[in-house]
Amino acid sequence: MRLTPVKRLVLETMSVLDKPAKAVDIAEDVGLGFPSVMMHIIGLTKMGYVTTPEKSHYAITENGRRALNFPEVDGETAKRILAYLPVEKSFHFYVDEGKPLNTFAASLQDFLDKLLKVDISSIDFHTERGDFEAWFTGLGDMELARKTLLIKERKLFGEELRRKFYEIVKDRYEELLDIRGHTIYKEKQDQI
Repeated sequence: MRLTPVKRLVLETMSVLDKPAKAVDIAEDVGLGFPSVMMHIIGLTKMGYVTTPEKSHYAITENGRRALNFPEVDGETAKRILAYLPVEKSFHFYVDEGKPLNTFAASLQDFLDKLLKVDISSIDFHTERGDFEAWFTGLGDMELARKTLLIKERKLFGEELRRKFYEIVKDRYEELLDIRGHTIYKEKQDQI
């Protein structure tokens, strides 16, 4: 079933939130009026893309994630995304063109650590240029790249941008660890 552009935007916003949220909060993040967003949430629920895990809270389903065309991530893919990289493939932080901070992240975990400490102007700089999306795409994580783009489109900056960006990357990192962990556990069980 095809998604209208507004339904896609609502679903993508719910994907970025990555937890059950009230319709009014979703509407605020989407930037549209509550009645319109609520109508689309009801439609998405009927399509099986949204569920109501608790009263007045809505969350994206696995079918909803698939509708957004995020590629399925298996244990091997998660392992590859989480792996340490050589220096030349690491993320190098800059504050402007030709002004490196001499700080780089060699893995997604390292990236999270550096994200909390790096100069805020570097986060603004790389967000504006789309560097984070490009690096996540290079890691093979299209979902994280898309979520990063959605944050960029919200026009956040400064500490608010850092906080939201950190939440998104941390949630995705933990999800990837969980996927990888299940694969490692299954591999050990198969060896027994």
